[in-house]
Amino acid sequence: MFNRLEVSVLPPGPRWAAQLRFRIDGEEVVAEAVGEGGRGPFAEEALPVGDHGALWATGEGRRVVLGEPECTGGCCGYLSVFVQRHGGIVEWSDWRVPVDKVRPPAFSFDADQYDAELTRALAGRRWRVYRGD
Repeated sequence: MFNRLEVSVLPPGPRWAAQLRFRIDGEEVVAEAVGEGGRGPFAEEALPVGDHGALWATGEGRRVVLGEPECTGGCCGYLSVFVQRHGGIVEWSDWRVPVDKVRPPAFSFDADQYDAELTRALAGRRWRVYRGD
C-alpha cells in the first residue's frame, strides 16, 4: 500500500518567505521533526519556476532538505530525506533529523500520484513574489 503525499504552501509571514507543508497520510511531517518555531523549505526554492527542483524524484536519487529548527540547521541539524524513484514508486528514506527529534519512517508513494501532487503545487503559484530588477 502506498503512502499519500499532500503539498500545501504556507503564505509568507513577517519572519519567513512562503514555505511548503508536507502531509503524508494526513499527518504533518516537517513540523513534527523540526519542532515549534521551525520551518519547512521555502516554496520558491523547492518549486522553482521553469525547473522541477530537488523534490522531483529521479532514478539517481538525492538528499533533500525539508526543514530546520528555530535555532537553525547549522546549530541543531536539518531535517532531510533521500528521495529516489524506483520505476513506478517514489521513496523517501534515510531521514536525518535535528538533534533530539524523532526520525520519520520511510515512505513509498505511487509515482504518478507523487508527480501529480508536485505539479498541482507548482501550478498554484499565487505565493510567488515577483521582483522587478
